[in-house]
Amino acid sequence: MNDLGRGIFIFGVVIALIGFFLWKLAGKTPLGKLPGDIAIQKGNFSFYFPLTTCIVVSVILTLLMWLLRR
Repeated sequence: MNDLGRGIFIFGVVIALIGFFLWKLAGKTPLGKLPGDIAIQKGNFSFYFPLTTCIVVSVILTLLMWLLRR
């Protein structure tokens, strides 16, 4: 049971570190500002849907999972 707790703790720290680095690098990457991302602004209303960014991230994660399963 002690090993399970240690594993969950390490997993949480790794997730927190990944989140921190993504947060700090978010303004420096073109993700979220790609052609095909939908942005609508009218008056005091704004709507944003990163369609192309979602597709790119999905393809990258699919390729990564495919490589890891081989």
